[in-house]
Amino acid sequence: MFQLYAAIWRVSGRRQILLIFLSIAIAALAAVPLEFQKDIVNLLTEGTLGKDELFWLGGGMMAVILLSLTLKWVMGYRASTLGEDIIRMIRLRLLTGALEHQADGEAVQRGTLTTAISAEAEELGKFAGSAFSEPVVQIGTLISVIGFIASTQPGLGAIALSMIVPQIVIVLVSQRKVNEFVAERVRVLRASTNRLTEAQIETVSKEAEDGFDRIFNTRRRMFIWKVSAKFLISSINGAGTVAVLMLGGWLVLQGRTDVGTVVAATIGLGRIQGPTAFLIAFYRQVSANRVKYELLLEVFGSRLAASAPNTVRNSPR
Repeated sequence: MFQLYAAIWRVSGRRQILLIFLSIAIAALAAVPLEFQKDIVNLLTEGTLGKDELFWLGGGMMAVILLSLTLKWVMGYRASTLGEDIIRMIRLRLLTGALEHQADGEAVQRGTLTTAISAEAEELGKFAGSAFSEPVVQIGTLISVIGFIASTQPGLGAIALSMIVPQIVIVLVSQRKVNEFVAERVRVLRASTNRLTEAQIETVSKEAEDGFDRIFNTRRRMFIWKVSAKFLISSINGAGTVAVLMLGGWLVLQGRTDVGTVVAATIGLGRIQGPTAFLIAFYRQVSANRVKYELLLEVFGSRLAASAPNTVRNSPR
């Protein structure tokens, strides 16, 4: 994984820095709307909220939401553009490597080259565009929201935190197996396309069909691991929501917290489920792309890493 991130930083480090700063700003704003919600609910239940104060609180909350969305728009556009630049760079390097291979009189596996340029470069480039900024946003959001919940009611914050740890364990265990299936699928697909482009279709059709069957069976086994992990994670999220409502309701009945805190904590749980789900998916994507990156290096070896400039070209902003 370090090798993949080092390669991404090498070709796009400067442009990643701005994306990281935008991510930190977005994460810092994540818990601010929850504070507005808590104040509005508490003042409404106490009957002390005036019309002017309601509009001020609502306006402030909307301003924060719009600022956060604007920052997300800028980050999304720049990350997507950077991803396209990296896709272009990977394709150019693959093509250059193939030409050098051919010039040296070495055979070029056209099926592998076609698959790498059309599909594998696309997936790896898209990932690289947001490889740093997206995890910073989501981890920062988790810290911001869980910190807010814990500061208002430590018990509810402990429940929110306890929901994340078992999900990490589940993903680490299941993704290791999924990575094996990813590598197997890519290798089988490359082998099948190589046969189709290097010989008469009639003579290799049976072998290609067998390869496609192997891909199907590999994906089917991979789905079992993915869907089972998703089931367990969703169960943990459901249990966490119920636990917060039960504990929060008991604390309100005991007079140890207020309704606004429980409402904000419940909404906050929904806010952390999104980043948690993203980080889980992102970790899977990182793991899968690490495998694909290593497989891309297998195509032309060290030539692929050295055949083109070390930075992506800047696109119009």
